[in-house]
Amino acid sequence: MSFIGTLALILLVTLIVSQLFSRVGIPDVIGQILVGVVAGPAMLGWLQRSEMIEQFQEIGVIVLMFIAGLESDLSLLKKYLKPALMVALGGMLLPILVMGVAAYGFGIPVFEAFFIGVVFSATSVSISVAVLREYRKMDTKEGATILGAAVADDIGGVMLLSIMISMMNSQGSHVSGHGSTNLGLVLLLQVAFFGGSYLLIRWLAPYLMHLSSKMLPIAANSVMAMVICLGMAAAAESVSLSGAVGAFFAGIAIANTHKKETVNRSFIPIGYAMFIPIFFVNVGLSMRLDHFWDSIVFILVMTVLACLTKLLGSGGGAKMMGFPLDSSYVIGSGMIARGEMALITAQIGYEAHLLSESYYSDIITVIVLATILAPFILKHAIKRMKTA
Repeated sequence: MSFIGTLALILLVTLIVSQLFSRVGIPDVIGQILVGVVAGPAMLGWLQRSEMIEQFQEIGVIVLMFIAGLESDLSLLKKYLKPALMVALGGMLLPILVMGVAAYGFGIPVFEAFFIGVVFSATSVSISVAVLREYRKMDTKEGATILGAAVADDIGGVMLLSIMISMMNSQGSHVSGHGSTNLGLVLLLQVAFFGGSYLLIRWLAPYLMHLSSKMLPIAANSVMAMVICLGMAAAAESVSLSGAVGAFFAGIAIANTHKKETVNRSFIPIGYAMFIPIFFVNVGLSMRLDHFWDSIVFILVMTVLACLTKLLGSGGGAKMMGFPLDSSYVIGSGMIARGEMALITAQIGYEAHLLSESYYSDIITVIVLATILAPFILKHAIKRMKTA
């Protein structure tokens, strides 16, 4: 089947499954992920990851995070910046410590075990964003804290990965494509990126959107917003950050202009009609069950720990900063999903020989399982907070 036919089939199936899941009160992103699990290599093998699917899912992450930024309250993000940093710190340290020790307990060498802890310190807030939007919780103190913590988490993850690759290089290992990694330069470039983001939010985006209003093409505002979105995503990737971070700041920048609602109305159909469902299906396609039963104890233990360490680490950080217990539960559960961030970290580590082939597929399975469980836990937390 051609890619166009495959794309049409994926969108049709995800639409039907999302409808069924929504009717029984299950977040529709779960259905989309399960489409990838069932139709992909893990079970039926009808769908395979391809370069085109990878490109579409990358755009899906970018558009989803752009919408998240667009719908965020900048004053809330500023107000909850300090709690967000504490949430990110707790959500990184506990997985590194607990999951690293657990991996070592399963006989994995200490350096590799530590890297596994680093992999699970990552957070993919894209999945939580979809659930928060579904339950109209984006523009709340919990939503702002989760988004702020995810950005800090991404920066911390890049720093840890850079440090580990540098350590590997110093031991004499040659890593293709990573040999020139310079942590100091990476951090300097990231500081420059955040400085540029401030300029974009304060001056450049309002000017560009005002300029687009003067243009004749009917979709000029949306095209200019897309240029800003993709440009910021590319800039973030060029300084070793996730493109999702750049897209998030681009969304905040557009939200600071008079064209916020116009752009939001155009981007939601663009994202949810095609790119965002492909992203969630691709998460499911990442799962493999080749050695599932051989490693069942390792996978189950690590999956439970993957959920608990973020829930307790990030939720505990929120509680320490004065959030009520129910709010802390929402924040902790909002940080559980690992998704593309952990998958990317694991892939880079695998290529850099930080993660051996014998454990790579098991770690990918744990990432996907934790990502599937995360929306269920977040939904339970949101419902509990509503009834409290």
